[in-house]
Amino acid sequence: MTQLASRQLNLGTETAFETLAKAKELERQGKSIIHLEIGEPDFDTPVHIRDAAKKALDDGFTHYGASAGQLETRQAIAKHQTERQGYDVSPDSVIVTPGGKPVMFFTIMALIEEGDEVIYPNPGFPIYESMIEYMGGTAVPMQLNEETGYNADIDKLRSLITPRTKLMIVNSPNNPCGSVIPEADLEKIAQMAVENDITVMADEIYKDMYYGDDVEHVSITKFPGMRERTVILDGFSKSYAMTGWRLGYGIFPEFLVEPVTRLMTNSVSCTSVHTQMAGIAALEGSQESVKEMMKEFTVRRDIIVEGLNSLPGVTCPTPKGAFYAFPNIKGTGLSSKEFAEKAMYEGGVALLSGTAFGVFGDGYIRVSFANSRENLKEAIERLRKIL
Repeated sequence: MTQLASRQLNLGTETAFETLAKAKELERQGKSIIHLEIGEPDFDTPVHIRDAAKKALDDGFTHYGASAGQLETRQAIAKHQTERQGYDVSPDSVIVTPGGKPVMFFTIMALIEEGDEVIYPNPGFPIYESMIEYMGGTAVPMQLNEETGYNADIDKLRSLITPRTKLMIVNSPNNPCGSVIPEADLEKIAQMAVENDITVMADEIYKDMYYGDDVEHVSITKFPGMRERTVILDGFSKSYAMTGWRLGYGIFPEFLVEPVTRLMTNSVSCTSVHTQMAGIAALEGSQESVKEMMKEFTVRRDIIVEGLNSLPGVTCPTPKGAFYAFPNIKGTGLSSKEFAEKAMYEGGVALLSGTAFGVFGDGYIRVSFANSRENLKEAIERLRKIL
């Protein structure tokens, strides 16, 4: 039998999808499962966005498009980003991708060679580490500490930088922790990147998901010297409940635009064109759905945090962004994997072990509160029974 390429051994996975599959199988067997594992809003895509996609199909947007994305889509994204970031973003820097993951994939593929080091958040989105190692790079974990609000110790972060550090990944608001990098720390990270000539990938997919009217998103590109060395990863999945549409984009520095466009051509050719038309409607239409979703998530956040803190051996800080809680479960005497297994198979609650997000997630679990208030309360009572 033909052997797989050795690099396939370095390719990780996203445990949320594996857990979802197991939970679905239990449901097929008749078991009641409350889903707190998958990272997607439980809201429908707004009607005006769906209508735009239907109209695009009727208008003939069913053929190949430009690899970098339709000009009108890139223009709409550039306008949106210009308004949000406070500086001019050119459509020429925008590449539209089928979801946000290709932005990670292509950035790492274009930059990283064997022996190059990439600093990434840990606990963090698992595909960061997976893709770094797949490309032969060295994944250097930036530990996010509970004691500092699930953010990195800046002095320790500085000590991780070596002459081989080529890329640094920042994610704020953070998945899985729901944490937000303080602006002062973000500025220090920017200074490190400039001083050491490091490219930064800023995963800003949760930029619309902050709690509190007085909190605004701060991008690392705000600081001097960062626009020309930063890839902004963003998309439509979270803000507009469009996970299944597979529509994301990157804002790339000039030196990466042509190489990443070629990677698009060589891999997926282009992003679905009628879906891009729906993306324009999302950006240019009413943003009321985003506001209403965050109002509901605020209520749910408070329910889940209060509930988790009421469980024996569990402590849970209040997340500042995204729609995840990351409670400490060390007091239960269970490991993260044991807790997750017991929760699903005994309690009927699907959630994720903190180790799904890296070695520094041990002793924690991730709970998505993208579910109804009633289900969140029921999940807490089910967990209480098994503990």
